[in-house]
Amino acid sequence: MGNIPAWINGSFLRNGPGKFEFGKDSYNHWFDGMAMMHRFNIRDGQVTYCSRFLRSDSYVRNSEADRIVVSEFGTMAMPDPCKNIFARFFSRFKVPKATDNASVNFVKYKGDYYVSTETNFMRRVDPQSLETKEKVDWSKYIAVNAATAHPHYDREGATYNMGNSFGKSGCFYNIIRVPAPGDAEKEGDAAGLSGSQILCSIPASDSRKPSYYHSFAMSENYVVFIEQPIKLDLLKFMLYNIQGKSFNKVMSWEPETDTIFHVVDRRTGERSKVKYSTPAMFTLHMINAYEEKDFLVMDMCCGDEGNVIGDFTLVNLRRGPGEEMDKFYNALCRNLPRRYVIPLTVDKDTPTDQNLITLGNCQATAVKNKKGEVVCTHEDLYDDELLQYGGLEFPAINYAQYNARPYRYYYACGFGHVFGDSLLKMDVQTKQLKAWRHPGLFPSEPVFVAAPNAREEDDGVVMSVIITPRQEKSTFLLVLDAQTFTELGRAELPVNIPYGTHGVFHETG
Repeated sequence: MGNIPAWINGSFLRNGPGKFEFGKDSYNHWFDGMAMMHRFNIRDGQVTYCSRFLRSDSYVRNSEADRIVVSEFGTMAMPDPCKNIFARFFSRFKVPKATDNASVNFVKYKGDYYVSTETNFMRRVDPQSLETKEKVDWSKYIAVNAATAHPHYDREGATYNMGNSFGKSGCFYNIIRVPAPGDAEKEGDAAGLSGSQILCSIPASDSRKPSYYHSFAMSENYVVFIEQPIKLDLLKFMLYNIQGKSFNKVMSWEPETDTIFHVVDRRTGERSKVKYSTPAMFTLHMINAYEEKDFLVMDMCCGDEGNVIGDFTLVNLRRGPGEEMDKFYNALCRNLPRRYVIPLTVDKDTPTDQNLITLGNCQATAVKNKKGEVVCTHEDLYDDELLQYGGLEFPAINYAQYNARPYRYYYACGFGHVFGDSLLKMDVQTKQLKAWRHPGLFPSEPVFVAAPNAREEDDGVVMSVIITPRQEKSTFLLVLDAQTFTELGRAELPVNIPYGTHGVFHETG
């Protein structure tokens, strides 16, 4: 339907959970499903589609056993019923291996595509055939136990990420740099993650309860790690296998604990000696971060309740439409866009008890207290019009040109339902929005693709996969004009596909 612009040439790659049952066993949580990769190949206005399950070790082992044998975020694999009672008992005392079910995102390192999750394992994939390649273990290259599925890229082609490390000396949050393809080849280490380095190790405020995090902020000169009060109890982590509890049970929300912004120089790895904090808040996804004058501006989707991650169980998501589903949805925390501003020139001579933010029309504040710490309060990046669309998540910008730079527009899913039920375009200067919304249609994360020779920030298209759970074989790829936010065209699929998480556009010229 409609016309998809002929200048779009490439692959729209999507990732997400796609298989939840093996034999008589079923996963408990949406995050647990086996990774399913999707490719929409777009050329000359025509679209072809293919999909594949990631052939992870987790997928293969579950398939061969015809039951769940690998634990995931919200599901603990039970001991083999064919073993005797003593073998089943002692298997409880084995620390479960991390899953390689990389169902969260498509990412790039040194020019290669990988699918990733939040463990130490990724899988390299062929972006054309979606063929599963080798398993890559972060810990073989660098001293981290895991890494996020939301890296950042600089304009020279290097990739930045964050990962935890646990040891006798404590728990640390590590900022990682993976060299650009050209840099790696000069050093003779183009393969895998060779040449990766830790730029900075940040000690956890409480080494027994490090924070959970899903992403981080990066501007032109700084990386900001947000230590939030969603805590991982390491003692419970050691015991949870014995108790038969899944990983999400070791997480707790501690609203009495402040959120800390750790500011690190991206060039030198030096961490700011100033402590920046804000009252407890929860965030999964960054929108953008940039520097203006002597300030670091950070925009992100935030909420005031961190228990929401554990709520996305399949029992909750499979509630039928009506009162039960409405009750569940109304109990969920709404994530909304916020702006925090960090003053970068704070020293012993900086005055106390006054707002240090002098950017025009900015409502965020930062006040140095008598301890020398800077307490930040946010500016809401929306007006009341947004509230009719619920909260919002899965933000996207014109990343190639405006990430880590001053920007004006971002795109997101509006959550007037448990899953996204609208697509939104927000102007951060005016706080005005444009929306695409139709009853019964559920969009996935929007992805922006710039038009050739674009002169404006929003000159291009926004693409999203639209799920129709109440209709058979009516999923479609939607293409919107990013400037007007009107529909240009859609490509309907003859199959049903599950609701995904994140994706990228791979331009092929």
